[in-house]
Amino acid sequence: MRLFKTRALATSAIRAGNVEVAGRAAKPAREVHPGEIITVRQGLMLRTLKVVGAPPSRVGAKLVPGFCTDLTPPSEFEKVRLQRLQQVLAREQGSGRPTKRERRDIDRFFG
Repeated sequence: MRLFKTRALATSAIRAGNVEVAGRAAKPAREVHPGEIITVRQGLMLRTLKVVGAPPSRVGAKLVPGFCTDLTPPSEFEKVRLQRLQQVLAREQGSGRPTKRERRDIDRFFG
């Protein structure tokens, strides 16, 4: 479902136990069927997807979203946003004022 950039990264995540299909740990060669729920841990976020269908053959990246539905709650996306916010705002004690570049990044982040 193109949650990972490469197949090797997807296989690594599956072997690490970060992917579950229908509540059970997945294996790299397992086929998914319509109606199954896939749960993927990506960093802090726990993505939840429902398989709507399976493509008959390999398809382009633009057609992939038509085969799954994202059931991830907004609170999971909020976790990632808050983590990014903390990284931007995190400064070492005594490091002084933000540089011009850092200030622009902070302004861009807050809109």
